[in-house]
Amino acid sequence: MTTSIRGLALSGLLGTTMLAGAAYADCGIAAGKVSIVGNDFPAIHTVADAAAACATGTVEVKVNLTKDHEKLNAPGMTAKPAEYSSAIVASSSIVPLMGAGLLRPLDDLIAAHGTDIPKGQLITIDGKVMAVAFMANAQHMFVRKDVLEAAGVAAPKTYDELLAAAEKVRAGGMASPFCSTYGVGWNLGQEFVNMYLGMGGEFFKPGSAEPAVNNEKGVAALETMKALTGYMNPDFLTFDSNAVTAEWEAGNCAIATLWGSRAAVLMDGKESAPGVAENTVAAATPSAGGNAFPATTLWWDGWTVAANISDEDAAATFMAMKAGIAPSILTANTMGQAVWMIEGYQPTAAAQGVAESIAGGAPSYPMEPYMGAMHMAADGNLADFLTGKEDAATALADIEAAYIAAAKEGGFLK
Repeated sequence: MTTSIRGLALSGLLGTTMLAGAAYADCGIAAGKVSIVGNDFPAIHTVADAAAACATGTVEVKVNLTKDHEKLNAPGMTAKPAEYSSAIVASSSIVPLMGAGLLRPLDDLIAAHGTDIPKGQLITIDGKVMAVAFMANAQHMFVRKDVLEAAGVAAPKTYDELLAAAEKVRAGGMASPFCSTYGVGWNLGQEFVNMYLGMGGEFFKPGSAEPAVNNEKGVAALETMKALTGYMNPDFLTFDSNAVTAEWEAGNCAIATLWGSRAAVLMDGKESAPGVAENTVAAATPSAGGNAFPATTLWWDGWTVAANISDEDAAATFMAMKAGIAPSILTANTMGQAVWMIEGYQPTAAAQGVAESIAGGAPSYPMEPYMGAMHMAADGNLADFLTGKEDAATALADIEAAYIAAAKEGGFLK
């Protein structure tokens, strides 16, 4: 990829102060069918709603936003014609769609309809624009400043400090002071990705697709993750972003690691117990393994256009999605939903955790074409370790074995 997430994110954080223009009353689409699939959180709803406003008597727009989007996009885009004409993707989820040939390069559509899209939003892979990014994201830390102050601890800067802080908060009466997205599947795999990179690990042997996680840094990552589960809800293996959000708003935890795209919800006070939202502070993810950088990964979210659709539907989809990320979507109600990479974005308190993680040097999510196989291998081989059924070395060996099988099937290893 020719543009790094750190460059993209910083351009959003430090970008222009251009005022948002008038809302798109007319998207300029003569006819076509648009069908959008993506994740289910407020910022994505804002984009999809603006794109859906392009619907007319001759333009059909359908939207499916669900936490199961990654199970739906590839099958839905494989059909001819594709069920979904656009998948809203992130740094990792674009790779398997590209590998399967399901995405249309956007260069011709940009030349015809998108020359005004800032170049910093164009995700170029192997010389072709494959997506248009509209927000930066990262998992980072949230703390309840009132609870930590009562326990006599400062916001932790390292995971060792976080464990010590959680112990003191528990002593003050909160049973499960730490929350995180440890739900079995993609979420748990992502937690391992963050922690292993935070330990300074490398997923693959240099210059190859050979796995390289069964080592001291891998063990340290797993042991830290297991130590954290001692301060979580006993059902931690079911926790996704929605569950962590609910626990936080209920006042059941005082420290959490969660996506920056959820910050506005945690801070708006609409569903929170008294005293929670006003004491919620976003900060960088703690560091791990004696390293100085946050143990998280930087991401972009953006939209794509399916390969298996007509030129008419491709143009309609491109123009509708472009309208979905117009500066006019930035209002007092939406400005804090994300770290927007859109002209007119002005960072809010909700963006602090992502901004601090970027400034602290958090790495980008790995973009090797076989990283998806590694992530999936971690997805399904950590629960037994975290529940005490096997040791760390066995879990890491299982991850490598599952990865090797998937990488051979995908043609990355012989």
